[in-house]
Amino acid sequence: MNKLIFPAFFLLAGLLVSMTSMGQPLPAFWQDIQRFRSEDSLRPPARDAIVFAGSSSFTKWTDVQDYFPGYPVINRGFGGSTLVDLIRYAGDIIIPYHPRQVVIYCGDNDLASSDTVTARLVKERFQTLFGMIRQKLPQTVITYISIKPSPSRLHLMAAMEEANKMISDFLKRQPLSSYVDVFHAMLGKDHRPLPGIFLSDSLHMNAAGYAIWKKQIAPRLLR
Repeated sequence: MNKLIFPAFFLLAGLLVSMTSMGQPLPAFWQDIQRFRSEDSLRPPARDAIVFAGSSSFTKWTDVQDYFPGYPVINRGFGGSTLVDLIRYAGDIIIPYHPRQVVIYCGDNDLASSDTVTARLVKERFQTLFGMIRQKLPQTVITYISIKPSPSRLHLMAAMEEANKMISDFLKRQPLSSYVDVFHAMLGKDHRPLPGIFLSDSLHMNAAGYAIWKKQIAPRLLR
C-alpha cells in the first residue's frame, strides 16, 4: 500500500468530519475526490500512466480502458465539474500520479453555468490549469480535448467554437502539448451534432459517440 497516500486519506477524512460537525459547507465535489483517494489507498495506481481528468463525459466513460488497450489509463472524471473545479483539485487528481500525459476534457459546463462565462474566460481558466500542471510536472504532455457539441446546448455552439480555437492556438505555442478536435468530428454536413451518438438527455454520448472520440484521441496518446 502506498504509505504516503494512505495517511493522507485519513487526515482528509478527519478534516471532513470536522467540517461537517461545525456545519461548514463542503467544497463542491469533495466526496468525489475522497472516493478517488480511497480507491488509491486500496489500489495505488502506477506512476507514468495517462490521467483522464475532466467532467461527466469522462465520468460516464467507464470502460475507457477498453478503448485504449496497452495504455495505462487513470480515469479521474467527476460529473458536472468545470475548469475551476479542476484547478481546485489538480493537486489531488492529477499531480500525485506523476503521469506521462494528462488528457483534459472540460469547459463545456463552464459555458453552460452562466451567461457571464465567455469563451475568453474558458481559455483563461484553461491557461491557469495548464500553468499549474506544467509547473509541477514539467515533462508531462498536456492534451486538451475540444469542447464537444451536443443537441441540448446548441445555443452555446458559437462560444464553444471560439473557446476551442483560442485553446488550440494557445497550445500550438506550448511544448509537450497537443489538441484533439472532437467538435468537428461530431458534426454532420448541416453543422449540427450527428444524430444517434447521444443518450436520451441529448448531452452525454453513447458508444457511437465514444467511438468517434477514440478515433480522434488515439493518435495523440503516448506509448
